[in-house]
Amino acid sequence: MARIKLEIPNNILHQLNIHVRITDINYGNHLGNDALVSILHEARVDWLTQIGYSELNITEADAQEKIGLIMNELIVNYSNESFYGDQLVIKLSVGETTKAGFELYYTIETDRKNEKIIVAKAKTVMVCYDYNNRKIAELPIEFKNILLLQS
Repeated sequence: MARIKLEIPNNILHQLNIHVRITDINYGNHLGNDALVSILHEARVDWLTQIGYSELNITEADAQEKIGLIMNELIVNYSNESFYGDQLVIKLSVGETTKAGFELYYTIETDRKNEKIIVAKAKTVMVCYDYNNRKIAELPIEFKNILLLQS
């Protein structure tokens, strides 16, 4: 079976440190896949908040229509287990932008015995979405400029 291997861009948009909580551990006694997806979400929301936006609004304050984001695709490459108490470092990078969205990459690392360990790499494709009209929307130019400055 062919495996999708993610190549993470070098441009770091944002970094978030977060501890693995006991509620993140599954029956295998390691970080569960559902918890990892929630951690990716936390990192994405933290980044958006830091630059003055939210997933429900990536438009300028005076914009007539509010455009949000919706996840269209998620790919995760797991590399190593992560355990309760691990300090995870999640680094976000931007990939390709399109008329209606962009790729967001994540590198999830921890430090164990003074060695950097990659827990996982992930990619989400985020699409602009008009929640009022329930349809795909164009990537606001101001937000696109932020992404292009970071790539």
